[in-house]
Amino acid sequence: MKKPNPILTVLSAASIGFLIGVSFPLRIAPTVVFPFSLGDGNCIVSGRNILARFSTPFGNSTSTAEGTPVLQQSNATSDSEKTAPLEKTKPKGAERLPPNIVVRESDLHMRRLWGHPREDTPPRKYLLVLTVGYSDRDNVNAMVHKFSDNFDVMLFHYDGRTTEWDEFEWSKQAIHVSARKQAKWWYAKRFMHPSIVAPYEYVFLWDHDLGVETFDAEEYIKIVKKHGLEISQPGLDIVRGVKSFDINVRRNDTEIHTSTSAGKCSTIDVHQRPCSGFVEVMAPVLTREAWSCVWHMIQNDLVHGWGLDWNFWRCVDEPEQQIGVVDAQYVAHHEGFTLGNKDNDTVDGSRRKVRLRSSAEFGMLKARLYNADRAQAAALLAKSNAAPPS
Repeated sequence: MKKPNPILTVLSAASIGFLIGVSFPLRIAPTVVFPFSLGDGNCIVSGRNILARFSTPFGNSTSTAEGTPVLQQSNATSDSEKTAPLEKTKPKGAERLPPNIVVRESDLHMRRLWGHPREDTPPRKYLLVLTVGYSDRDNVNAMVHKFSDNFDVMLFHYDGRTTEWDEFEWSKQAIHVSARKQAKWWYAKRFMHPSIVAPYEYVFLWDHDLGVETFDAEEYIKIVKKHGLEISQPGLDIVRGVKSFDINVRRNDTEIHTSTSAGKCSTIDVHQRPCSGFVEVMAPVLTREAWSCVWHMIQNDLVHGWGLDWNFWRCVDEPEQQIGVVDAQYVAHHEGFTLGNKDNDTVDGSRRKVRLRSSAEFGMLKARLYNADRAQAAALLAKSNAAPPS
């Protein structure tokens, strides 16, 4: 008896298997994973993806926005439920991209134009931001030297002069942003988005006119970590500088303080601002989480930032515990209000007119927050009333 041709037998079996396979919607091929990949770290094709793409035309397939098949399970319910977890991982604008290529955050650390990226120095742990003019260079230079190599440095230049700062070696590694005659909070809103400063544990957003002879940034950070301060500032030495509020004055008998009964606070409730849970917009130090909240509170058209410090409490859970003044590391505020031309009060841009706008912005922010609070309360009440009784 003639033996059957083994090739024909294999082909017949494969054909029968193929016909049976296409008769069922269940796809098992994509669940197989082969331990190989093609390409470099930015272009990886796994065995799972290859099988999934070949099996897509057969049965009921579902694809995401970027065309990557979604594996169907026998107990799946709907297409929207299958794709929802994947889509939630993508920020707006990245819907067409595969999730593993999306980068949500960046930093302000400069990198080389040569060599392998893995060999670049990593972003620093902390960020120092100063708004400066070239005439401030000596004091700014002294300030920067109080911050260690753990800090990236960014300067906002209000006078348009940037390259002159290269007389300082540290300036060559700093980020320089130039826009003439703008205020600190105008820059902060536009160049310090939370996704950009996210790598930094703490952000120091300081004025340029602080005396730092007795200050050490690393020691400061140790103290705020020890006490769990989300928003803080160094105490103010009023022998060498000026003050605006009693709560910010340095004490000699404590490491930090979060409230005061001195001055006007002796006659009002100590739990009210600015008697507790309060630091100024002059020299705040914020965790990245607190900064994300504060950044969203900054108004695009209110450039001076007046009134933000009265509302920092909104960005922490326990203001009287998480907002405080560090007495053990203190500075002197030398000049106070310095914006504007001080020679002629009648011209546009004079110090008097700048201060008038600052005060007006304070009132505008207060009114906007009041209206926002009322609207939120009304919305919550309406939602509560609309909920079915439990």
